[in-house]
Amino acid sequence: MANSDSSTPPLPVSAPLAPKKENITPIGSKIAELNESRAELLNRIQGLKQDLQNWRSKLDTQVKIYRDELTELKKTLNVEVEQLRSEFQELRNTLHQQQEDVTTSLRNLGLQDVSEDAKDAKDAHNNKGEEKDGEVNTSPVENNGKEAEN
Repeated sequence: MANSDSSTPPLPVSAPLAPKKENITPIGSKIAELNESRAELLNRIQGLKQDLQNWRSKLDTQVKIYRDELTELKKTLNVEVEQLRSEFQELRNTLHQQQEDVTTSLRNLGLQDVSEDAKDAKDAHNNKGEEKDGEVNTSPVENNGKEAEN
């Protein structure tokens, strides 16, 4: 300090050290307290991270279980839908066969089903419009007899 400017008074050495010592003790306890608080917070953060990881693991397990269950349910439903389609197709075929059997039985008995009556009535109506005075149209009863004979 020999080279320092003469206009600047020399700093008293002992005066600032005394207040710093008084301030050092409370600062040291504050630093220790902050370090403890920091350690506690880090421990809590680590605990929360572990809890989050456990929660994710459990969630992943549950999601996998639910996904597997849904896949099984989907397979089961698809199988049941296919069974129902098959059963309905069998019912359609059976009903169609029964309808054909009833139609054949009615024809053998000399009767016609409603759709044939309507067709014959339409044909008879069309033929009457085309008939000339000398022509005669056969009646549906005669047609039934002819069909029964065949």
